[in-house]
Amino acid sequence: MDTLTRMRTFVEVVEAGGFSAAARKMGRSKALISKYVRELEDELGARLLNRTTRTLSLTEVGQTYARDATEILQRIDDLQTSVGDAHAAARGRLKVSAPRTFGDGELGRAIMDFVMEEPDISLELHLEDRFVDLVDEGFDVAIRISSLGDSSLIARRLSAFRIVCCASPEVIEKYGLPEYPIDLLDRPCIIDWNVNRGHWPFMVEGERVTIPVKGRVEINSPSVGRQAALAGLGFLMVPYLVVRDDIASGRLVAVLEAFETSAVAIHAVYPHRRHLSGKVRAFIDFLVRWFDGKNPPEGGC
Repeated sequence: MDTLTRMRTFVEVVEAGGFSAAARKMGRSKALISKYVRELEDELGARLLNRTTRTLSLTEVGQTYARDATEILQRIDDLQTSVGDAHAAARGRLKVSAPRTFGDGELGRAIMDFVMEEPDISLELHLEDRFVDLVDEGFDVAIRISSLGDSSLIARRLSAFRIVCCASPEVIEKYGLPEYPIDLLDRPCIIDWNVNRGHWPFMVEGERVTIPVKGRVEINSPSVGRQAALAGLGFLMVPYLVVRDDIASGRLVAVLEAFETSAVAIHAVYPHRRHLSGKVRAFIDFLVRWFDGKNPPEGGC
């Protein structure tokens, strides 16, 4: 009995919600399914499931293992199915969800580049700042910027997502260069409600801290926040993609870089573990290549 078989059996138990349901789905006995999971726990030296006569729940270690094992199995399944021709064709209607604040810029250009490259795919793109229900709402894939803790979805990491604090040279000259995050308490800040609602996150001595900033300008658009920063209205916390060219040209200056947090990333998420359609695979693979080409050598996006 190999580890992959035990791993796949465990994931089936988690997805089915119990040993009996998994046994029926896999066409094997409940005793055998239980044996495979027990052997996996013995191999790992950790309990993955809490069992009672009536309930079954994941331990904390089990939650992490289930999420990572699902991704590993997905990649194995993708590798196996990628050699087939029937299901690998990139064609049909692709329904995608993406955050408006990101889709209006770099991501939108990437998606349109994909449509140009794949003439047999038609696109239905929904840009909205909410987490859609992929299954209930019929989405093939969603682009999300988060730390992703939902093990019911399959996620593929596309890129780091850098959040940078910046200001114009004039603002820095007037108010001084902040040396520590707490220095922002007495400096004017441009508050974008998309970024932690005015409580800006930083890493200080290995601990995540938030700074409650204040300012005269409150917005809900990174692009408008950029304009406010260029106008000299204060310090701004914003996705690096939005101000990358401004920082490179010196119109804006990145500050407190040593305290940046990297808790979130850009992910493509989709609901089904097996038989990933050619159109979804092509879309995700394209975005992986696109982000690899966009990211600077030092990482971050």
